[in-house]
Amino acid sequence: VQLVESGGRLVQAGGSLRLSCAVSGRTFSAGGVGWFRQAPGKEREFLGAITWSHRLTHFADSVKGRFTISMDNAQNTVYLQMNGLKPEDTAIYYCAVDSGGAAQASQAYSYWGQGTQVTVSS
Repeated sequence: VQLVESGGRLVQAGGSLRLSCAVSGRTFSAGGVGWFRQAPGKEREFLGAITWSHRLTHFADSVKGRFTISMDNAQNTVYLQMNGLKPEDTAIYYCAVDSGGAAQASQAYSYWGQGTQVTVSS
């Protein structure tokens, strides 16, 4: 399974940004895609996830109400829509595949993208 994130860039505080995660090589129907981020000097943080089956989503409290996750009809691309961005949202953003579900724990995810940088200026 290969994942490629895109869409990261410099954005002003209060702005919006949509990240994309292109997924290829998947041969299983279960599981889902999670979004994480990691800021310098901090641990990787779970943001939210979506299941391939029924497209169920769940989010970390820290981003609930500001971030949403969606998937295209072919289930090849997963999007992270981020609104009301703050300087503390600055980080490298990663998508990952959990073949067994759409967990919060990063250890559940076996496949990761290379990340895309999001920088929010004040």
